[in-house]
Amino acid sequence: QVQLVESGGGLVQAGGSLRLSCAASGRTFSSYAMGWFRQAPGKEREFVGFIRRIGGSIYYADYADSVKGRFTISRDNAKNTVYLQMNSLKPEDTAVYYCAADVSGRGTNRVNAYDSWGQGTQVTVSS
Repeated sequence: QVQLVESGGGLVQAGGSLRLSCAASGRTFSSYAMGWFRQAPGKEREFVGFIRRIGGSIYYADYADSVKGRFTISRDNAKNTVYLQMNSLKPEDTAVYYCAADVSGRGTNRVNAYDSWGQGTQVTVSS
């Protein structure tokens, strides 16, 4: 099982930015699809975005409509790390953010498609 450790959460004012990091174990990290999800109090865990390899060193990312244009996922395979850059943050972005690994590499927006999960990092956006 892949071990995942998130970092970078915190408190930010609306309109601000944060970058979350997720460090992963595993010798074949470059082949993993990596997802970001979030869960607000009293709500179900929801999809934020994913990044997966589509060929060679080319990767494709997709996002939930609610974050498209504001959030960007990137990865550094040499560091076994995936990032979530969050700009123009809104109070409704407040949640615990989780990264997840899909070792099959498919990458989807479904929670149950992912094999391993991090412990989560809190993001709070004040108005």
